[in-house]
Amino acid sequence: METHRSNGTLSVSDVRELSAANAGSFRDEVCALLAPELKNIEIDLSQTSLVDSCGLGALVSVHNAAKGHVRMRLLNPSPSVQQVFELTHLHRLFDIVSTT
Repeated sequence: METHRSNGTLSVSDVRELSAANAGSFRDEVCALLAPELKNIEIDLSQTSLVDSCGLGALVSVHNAAKGHVRMRLLNPSPSVQQVFELTHLHRLFDIVSTT
């Protein structure tokens, strides 16, 4: 996972999977980067091949931690990852965007 902060946006990329194996560390790392000056979080899921229930929980935790002052967008999920969001109705919670 790589992170970059610029102009009020925290960008997270190179996320290969969000699963029980790494969901806790993903959540902790991203939440540790939340700051008052942040306006946006963009998580690029284009390289993400797997999101399980723990991964979904980590994304919800980040969303809840940022709620109120930070807009969170999930970018370019693969069709299989997009399907997980739709099956769990979390596509209603997250702003999911395809930029490609």
